[in-house]
Amino acid sequence: MASLKEKIFRKEDPSVYETKDSHLVRSLRVRDFIALGVGTIVSTAIFTLPGVVAAQHAGPAVALSFLVAAIVAGLVAFAYAEMASAMPFAGSAYSWINVIFGEFFGWIAGWALLAEYFIAVAFVGSGLSANFRGLIAPLGINFPKALSNAFGTDGGVIDIVAAVAIILVALLLSRGVSSAARIENALVVLKVCAIILFLIVGATAIRASNYVPFIPAYRETSAGAFGGWQGIYAGVSEIFLAYIGFDSIAANSAEAKNPSKTMPRGILGSLGIAVVLFVAVSLVLVGMFHYSDYAGNAEPVGWALRHSGHPVVAAVVQSISVLGMFTALIGMTLAGSRLLYSFGRDGMLPKWLGKLDGKQRPNHALLVLTIIGVVIGSLFPFAFLAQLISAGTLIAFMFVSLGIYQLRQREGKDIPEPGFKMPFYPVMPALGFIGSLVVFWGLGNDAKIYAGIWFLVGLVIYFAYGANHSYLSTQKEGADNGSTQK
Repeated sequence: MASLKEKIFRKEDPSVYETKDSHLVRSLRVRDFIALGVGTIVSTAIFTLPGVVAAQHAGPAVALSFLVAAIVAGLVAFAYAEMASAMPFAGSAYSWINVIFGEFFGWIAGWALLAEYFIAVAFVGSGLSANFRGLIAPLGINFPKALSNAFGTDGGVIDIVAAVAIILVALLLSRGVSSAARIENALVVLKVCAIILFLIVGATAIRASNYVPFIPAYRETSAGAFGGWQGIYAGVSEIFLAYIGFDSIAANSAEAKNPSKTMPRGILGSLGIAVVLFVAVSLVLVGMFHYSDYAGNAEPVGWALRHSGHPVVAAVVQSISVLGMFTALIGMTLAGSRLLYSFGRDGMLPKWLGKLDGKQRPNHALLVLTIIGVVIGSLFPFAFLAQLISAGTLIAFMFVSLGIYQLRQREGKDIPEPGFKMPFYPVMPALGFIGSLVVFWGLGNDAKIYAGIWFLVGLVIYFAYGANHSYLSTQKEGADNGSTQK
């Protein structure tokens, strides 16, 4: 019988993952991953967060909040690129940490990410629903409250638009990633064109006086810190959820063609495009109107276009933005289902989740993710769902950054030499860890409390089920029984 210490530190052989994931079809190319990353990162956030964070925390310096958040995300993205190049396994951080640090630590990293994907699917679905209903309201089309809000919220029973959107995306993905990739690529191009249209039209309405002072004086408000570097930091923690989408690329690395080159290009390329778009939208938005005008505004981009005399452009941009939110829903659903598949593959959760269908697709995991996403989106309101997304991902980011040190010792041995290596080693991994920790520390107390509760639930599940049913555990017990019989 394995001791507790043996259970916690036992590590998976990377060659086992290569064998287990070999049945997945490698069909995704660099352009597919860039579209997946941009589609997931540049989602609801780019049309809402610049105005919200400018009004609540940073003023015109919201662009700096996006830039600082991007620097932290970029440091971690380099670690992700090396990990994905060396170990192109389904499940991203969960599988990597399982190999590098051991089963227990892999479970903690994966469990933290699972919170992101469960909630993000519901969060994006709810955001898509709110924007869609806002778009059709001027046409006199309104859903009853019972079908518009989460259960118990303002007379709500179920957010029917969110539920339908999640189910439609699941049906699309159940046909295979190649079909979904073609639709994702087209929608991402359309969404980027809408953003560029906003930048061009919005630039004609910029007034230089709206940028002065660029960093307002610091003061405390009911929403927290405003102005100064304190306000910029508060903005970074709130904005960071916009950049977490590149994990969705790594989660699908087992389905990549030539992953040693495809994965780094997809991860870093999509993040680079996203940074440019976020900073540009922020600068144009706060230049069009004074940042205080965006207070309490859930659709600042559309509002700014309408109030600067461009109602037709506003309608076009908002219509495309609603359609473009499907790209984030596709990315989050795809990555979340692969993570659930990885848990089932390893026996950490019921093995049925790790089974592939007749066409080698992990549709069992996809079904479970879809059901949970619909349920969460129906029970919890939009604002509540935002609390946990960043917390879980930042925990995984810290694990991956530290994991680079252990990875380097094994590259060229039991782990192949990757096609990409994180530059400025050993300094950059430490900076990635510290940056993620600082951003995590800046999250609200509610987010930290919810993360702690989710962590405790994960511990219970691991010790009650995962530690005893994992393939590593059954293999160890089988070996021990065999040696005893001899």
